[in-house]
Amino acid sequence: MKIAMIVAMDEDGNIGSSGELPWRLRSDMLRFKTLTEGDGYNSVIMGRKTWDSLPDEFKPLPERANIVMSRDTNWNADGADTALYVGRAIEIAFAEGSEECWIIGGSQIYEMFLDRVDEIHVTTVHVSSSGNITFPQWDRSDWSENVIEQTIADEDNDHATTYSIWTKS
Repeated sequence: MKIAMIVAMDEDGNIGSSGELPWRLRSDMLRFKTLTEGDGYNSVIMGRKTWDSLPDEFKPLPERANIVMSRDTNWNADGADTALYVGRAIEIAFAEGSEECWIIGGSQIYEMFLDRVDEIHVTTVHVSSSGNITFPQWDRSDWSENVIEQTIADEDNDHATTYSIWTKS
C-alpha cells in the first residue's frame, strides 16, 4: 500500500488559518479529490481538527475510507474510523483494502507521518503570511521535486499556485 501526503501551503509554509483553509483554490480541490479517490479504494488519514473543519456535506469524504486520529478514546463520528496512533491508522487503511493511503493533515498529523512517506504532493500557493498553522519543519535535502503544473489566479483560484511531487532521493 502506497502512503503519501498531500498538502497546500503558502510560501511561508502556512497550511491553515484558525482551523480554516486560508484560500479558495478550485483547481487544488479538484486535484485533491482526484488523487485521494484514485482508481481504486483509498484511505485518507486526518486529525480530528481537520475532520471538524470539513463542511458537513463532505463528511465523510466520499469514495474513501476516512480515518481520524484523536487522543480522545471516546471520539467517534459516523463514517469515520478512529485511530489513536500512527500504526493503528495504517492498520485500518490496510484492513480496508486501500491501494493508497493519503495523509491530509493537519500539522501534527503531517509531522507524525513525515518519516513514513516516500512521496509528498505539494501545492505551493504564491502568497505569504496567510495563516497561523504551519507544515512541520521538513528537510528537503533528501527529496527531489518534480514540478507538475503551474496555475494562475483567476475567478476560481484566489492565487497562482505551483503543484509539485516530492519523492525521497
